[in-house]
Amino acid sequence: MDLTDLILLPVAFLGATVAAFWLSMVIWTFRDIRSRTRDLPTQFLATLLVAVLNIPGLLIYLILRPRETLAEAYERALEEELILQSLEEIEQCPGCGRRVKADFIACPYCHTRLKQPCPRCQRPLRLEWSLCPYCGIALGAPVPSPTMPASARGHHSTGPG
Repeated sequence: MDLTDLILLPVAFLGATVAAFWLSMVIWTFRDIRSRTRDLPTQFLATLLVAVLNIPGLLIYLILRPRETLAEAYERALEEELILQSLEEIEQCPGCGRRVKADFIACPYCHTRLKQPCPRCQRPLRLEWSLCPYCGIALGAPVPSPTMPASARGHHSTGPG
């Protein structure tokens, strides 16, 4: 081995290390920008920026990249939807605006009628409902006796004839 071989070997190793570092920055940038946007031109430009400008390009990319990933944005949207849904489920008295439980028939504060009891199953029903969703009885219709068999309901015997 002569002196040029001894100098060439560390230089080649250093060059390979720099090339691997450069390539890893380009790949990382491409993966990162893909997780943050679906816009193909933006993905291409961000990757090109790092590929051409190397470390300064990576710094520029880190400053300009979208703040959250698509997965984070999706999770945040789901959380917001869940919060809105839970807010809709909280019932308020239309008279005084205070919170009331879902099974209250009347507001305990201002005595506003909130619901009506089902004539058959006694569950609380909204005032605008025309059918009990629990037992299926039409509201406003006569309530059949629970002891009467279903086949006898609505059939009247007129006698032989």
